[in-house]
Amino acid sequence: MTGLGVVFRPQVPPERLRDVAVAADEAGLEQLWLWEDCFFESGVASAAAALAWTRRVRVGVGLLPVPLRNVALATMETATLHRLFPGRVALAVGHGVQEWMEQVGARAESPMTLLREHLTAMRALLRGERVTTDGRYVRLDDVALDWPPPTAPAILAGATGPRTLRLTGECADGTVLTADTEPDALRRARELVEEGRTAAGRTGDHEIVVYLHAATGPDAAARLEAEFDRNASRTPFGAAGDAAAVADAVARLADAGADTVVLQPTADEPDLEGFVRFAAEQVRPLIP
Repeated sequence: MTGLGVVFRPQVPPERLRDVAVAADEAGLEQLWLWEDCFFESGVASAAAALAWTRRVRVGVGLLPVPLRNVALATMETATLHRLFPGRVALAVGHGVQEWMEQVGARAESPMTLLREHLTAMRALLRGERVTTDGRYVRLDDVALDWPPPTAPAILAGATGPRTLRLTGECADGTVLTADTEPDALRRARELVEEGRTAAGRTGDHEIVVYLHAATGPDAAARLEAEFDRNASRTPFGAAGDAAAVADAVARLADAGADTVVLQPTADEPDLEGFVRFAAEQVRPLIP
């Protein structure tokens, strides 16, 4: 079954999160996703709060930029969330926006090397292993978690380019794709992920999460078009209209290889609580 979620965008003030999270939980929405965009809101702090306010909804962070986070700290936070809220957490890591990383003095000369080292160390620590490594960016000396999760959780990674997509297949447990990913691009991305998995001998589950631009209401088409214009979308793909229109776009992404589709409302969505209820109560029943 295709998973369905909604993203709480960080352009929305953090004090709005509680009402949206509770609305999502009460409506039966499966997943609520968050972003850690510079310089808006913390992904981990927001996720912890959303999880504490709710009982059922899976809360994802897509993604945590690894240049900002020491791998030991990121893994401690990840392990803590998984122990506090077992089965309800999804975390993705990634390169981050390089211009933002430059602004804070954290830009890596080789983002690929950093992401590979970070994922390798993070997954080993979450398996309860004691890790010593002296990489280009990640250096650990006899480090182990005192409170690893009882079962090692899946760690996802964000990707756009071919090299990173192959890397997520090789080193991550899932891949998160942006809302600029239309169905044909998703098929190609899935192929690249599988190339990485094959090269690494990976055979377990690998969740593909993709965001989808979506808007509903009488002005949905105009708001979605304005969103594409603001973001200069290279391959604008989205859904504007009623539940059937949104469900059709979700189905197209599912047919192209998405395991989870996360609806991305426009930055000027006037009723976020209503949008999550729309997703859960009207769109979800139309998706296989």
